[in-house]
Amino acid sequence: MKKMMILCLLACLSISAVTAQKAYAKALRHIVLFKFKDSASAAGIKTVEDAFLLLPKKIKLIKGFEWGLNNSPEKLNEGLTHCYTVTFASEKDRDNYLVHPEHKAFVKILQPYLDKALVVDYWVK
Repeated sequence: MKKMMILCLLACLSISAVTAQKAYAKALRHIVLFKFKDSASAAGIKTVEDAFLLLPKKIKLIKGFEWGLNNSPEKLNEGLTHCYTVTFASEKDRDNYLVHPEHKAFVKILQPYLDKALVVDYWVK
């Protein structure tokens, strides 16, 4: 009986992993890295962070969102400190996001504080 339960559990996990992998493979990742101006205050940077965090609630085209601060010991980030990953189902969704009024409003909030940005988009393989 135990062996049967373990086999069922393994089969379910295997099916879930394959299903997740298939869903994951259809994801378009939009990676955004920011370097803020030396003159940017902590409060100004927090304003940018908070504004970016609101975009998934305002723009339904966003299928996934996560972010974090660089903590690499390699020191190869060239001053880029903030990394955001925005996930879309299609290039059309990404393109519509870029011109969406809420995204444009976010860019206006960002601009006074931004020194440099790096953007890379890719399809998950």
